[in-house]
Amino acid sequence: MQKQFYPAESLMRKQFLPFSQPLISEEDIAAVTSVLRSKWITTGGECLELEKEFASLMGASGAVAVASATGGMHIALKALGIGPGDEVITPSMTWVSTPNLITLAGAQPVWAEVDKDNLMTSAELVEPLINERTKAIIPVHFAGAPLDLAPLRAMGHKRQIPLIEDAAHAVGATYRGEPIGSGGTAIFSFHPIKNITTGEGGIISSPDEDLLERLRRLKFHGLGQDAFNRNQQGRLPQAQVWEPGYKYNLTDIAAALGRSQLARLEEMNARRRELAGLYLEKLSSIPELKPLTQPNWPHTHAWHLFIVRLIKDGLSRDEFMERLKRRNIGSGLHFLAAHTHRWYRQTEKIRPELPHTEWNSERILSLPLFPCMTEDDLADVITAIKDALRKA
Repeated sequence: MQKQFYPAESLMRKQFLPFSQPLISEEDIAAVTSVLRSKWITTGGECLELEKEFASLMGASGAVAVASATGGMHIALKALGIGPGDEVITPSMTWVSTPNLITLAGAQPVWAEVDKDNLMTSAELVEPLINERTKAIIPVHFAGAPLDLAPLRAMGHKRQIPLIEDAAHAVGATYRGEPIGSGGTAIFSFHPIKNITTGEGGIISSPDEDLLERLRRLKFHGLGQDAFNRNQQGRLPQAQVWEPGYKYNLTDIAAALGRSQLARLEEMNARRRELAGLYLEKLSSIPELKPLTQPNWPHTHAWHLFIVRLIKDGLSRDEFMERLKRRNIGSGLHFLAAHTHRWYRQTEKIRPELPHTEWNSERILSLPLFPCMTEDDLADVITAIKDALRKA
């Protein structure tokens, strides 16, 4: 049996540090408690206010709150009529929900390559993949950084191909002075690890009023009138199904938490930026870990994740993550490239050539980053990293 070595007691952090943790304030708790006491806990006024406040903050024409970003992507694909025989271009460096939903719609995900160091795709990488079957493009804002939208939007407009921005990582990010979500259709996540949370949930913003109206129907059974009426405290009796829809509505309990969190978005993102700056400073002397590069176009980074690539012969990413865990430091993996998952490996006849995606998929990991982290927590991460790189 191989002997296991552990770090010296003086180096061992006593309490486990997760890679992410929501910052829940007393104001958040009070907001949720207020909804519980109101006796109206499902979709209602809180959801309507969350949609208005989010759209206003992001400079969007409107927004539709949903039970998850995955649900939002589902109804967006449905609203665009994506179906059998269609192709949808998206990076493989993304969470699997997007290609899963494309596949479940009967369409084919077409994998776009990404930049090796910022992990985002571009118009230059997408355009060669377009053909007469291409019905949508889903680029991904990654780790809190915005991708280069202008060329993609121009290409989509020229080719008459809709763009759905996967903005799950990008709440509070800006591109050339404009908030992500202001100029196009974008889907955000409010999962507990995201920059703000509703427990589970998401929201879709868009300048397209017709699209927003259809999304409102599709998220709640296909009803042609709003599921909630302020005066009647319920659904209008004459509401009719315009088309078969789904059950992706967000509850008022979740929306109240989201509104309270949204009010502190900039404060929490500012703390993320401070911590990211410290990481970049401390990691500059550790050549085995290579952070992502920041975009060279004007932007504000939301720092949803702090991602590094492990570059050390003889030490795999998975073993390195295990070594950190033994030192009470959590880490995450965002992401294993979607095309390398078992289903896609077994069903796709031709393996795509995505060298940058695959190189990163084998090496990336996310270090702890969340607003209530302290400088001492970050120092513990750096200490654990240095020790883990030296020995098991």
